[in-house]
Amino acid sequence: MSNAQTRRTFLKLSAAGLTATATTDLSSALTTSSASAPAGNITVRVTSGKLRYAPGESLAWRTGHPAENAIVLDPSKKFQEMLGFGAAFTDAACYTFNRLAAPARDELFHDLFHPSEMGLNVCRTCIGSSDYSTEMFSYDEGEPDLEMKRFSIAHDESYVLPMLRQARKVNPDLFLFSSPWSPPGWMKAGGSMLGGSIRKPYFGPYAQYFVKFLQAYAAAGVPVQAVTVQNEVDTDQDGRMPACLFGQEYEIGFVKDHLGPALQQNGIGTKIWVLDHNYNLWGRAICELDDEGLRKYCDTIAFHGYVGTPEMMDKVHEAHPEASLYWTEGGPDYTAPDYATDWTNWGKTFTQAIRHWCRAISGWNLALDEKGRPNIGPFSCGGMVTIHSQTKEITRSGQYWAFAHFARNIQRGAKRFESVCQMTDLEQVAFENPDGRKVLVVTNPGPARNTTLKQGDQTAEIALAPESVTTLLWS
Repeated sequence: MSNAQTRRTFLKLSAAGLTATATTDLSSALTTSSASAPAGNITVRVTSGKLRYAPGESLAWRTGHPAENAIVLDPSKKFQEMLGFGAAFTDAACYTFNRLAAPARDELFHDLFHPSEMGLNVCRTCIGSSDYSTEMFSYDEGEPDLEMKRFSIAHDESYVLPMLRQARKVNPDLFLFSSPWSPPGWMKAGGSMLGGSIRKPYFGPYAQYFVKFLQAYAAAGVPVQAVTVQNEVDTDQDGRMPACLFGQEYEIGFVKDHLGPALQQNGIGTKIWVLDHNYNLWGRAICELDDEGLRKYCDTIAFHGYVGTPEMMDKVHEAHPEASLYWTEGGPDYTAPDYATDWTNWGKTFTQAIRHWCRAISGWNLALDEKGRPNIGPFSCGGMVTIHSQTKEITRSGQYWAFAHFARNIQRGAKRFESVCQMTDLEQVAFENPDGRKVLVVTNPGPARNTTLKQGDQTAEIALAPESVTTLLWS
């Protein structure tokens, strides 16, 4: 996680409306009629002004109508398959959830995780303490413990594991990936979880630390499907929070010589993801995937969007088209005046990440209190939802409402398909679900305007509300 100023810079960058790349020439797309004809009416959902994921008037397809300001769709041209959407069960988020009365928490979890509602299904956990924790901790504190005899997840038993078990009960398809912010201090130069770097002689014990974590979580009823080697490998955060520099060659060596073999030898099928840091480190991502020994155990890059631009991920895809890319962190600022209404910023951010090959979008803290607590900071991150520390009132961020348009409609296994837009300041991305239904999410950051959907020889007219996110669904 980066500092608050970096996060604010990132949100401004996202708001600037980077033009998503189109994969087909627009003039060609407008004249082709090879796309299969759509069927049935188009269902509409809109967030704008006072509307929150509100039903709009359904739209009808027409034949031969002129396609002006068109979004041209071609479901025959498919790209990456989607895993899902979610956010992080940080120690702080789990603590905040746990403070709710059981009935209120049950209702909130149903809204967030149940497949009939938001259906969040790709969520992050922390291996030990992140900066959003009630305290700083690892699972093996003290003097060097090379055999991990002292390892314990006791800290997580009071509220972290219960929240994870409840979420998976609500959504059995919940995919969890887990990230460390720092190894135990005794494995690092400087001897502290705050900043610093890992020492190579401790690679073997650190691999066993991962093994112990995965075994303990599985035994506690919370199996983890993937791990990243290190949150934000390229910063020590100036020693202000749990963090660890983990150089490129170190990460390659750790995965191929220690972590990968350790998981394999223990029969653990958990996937390994690397980098877990910003777009501008795309060159490092390519170099890591170039290593055949690493690729034996890892074919996945996790990206954050605080520095760089989404199209940088295209370079990784071009070099390693078989690799999976995931967007694994980003959250709102509770001090921002538009905390509750910046859904177009997040609609753009999610769209751009997906159009540049990401298969999942996972935000930062699922829940925090009204002052972004608890945290080791001080930092000014807000939760996807805010739970007031005194009144327990639940409020939803603009990020939550952007997620609603994606997570409620795009099923696991959906494939992005070709969509090209004449209006470059609109952000849009299209999917075909496993059940055959089509989904288009359109983010309009400006005033009200009209556009046209074109699929094959069928068109439909859409009136986009100002500063809106709109989801359209059809067969």
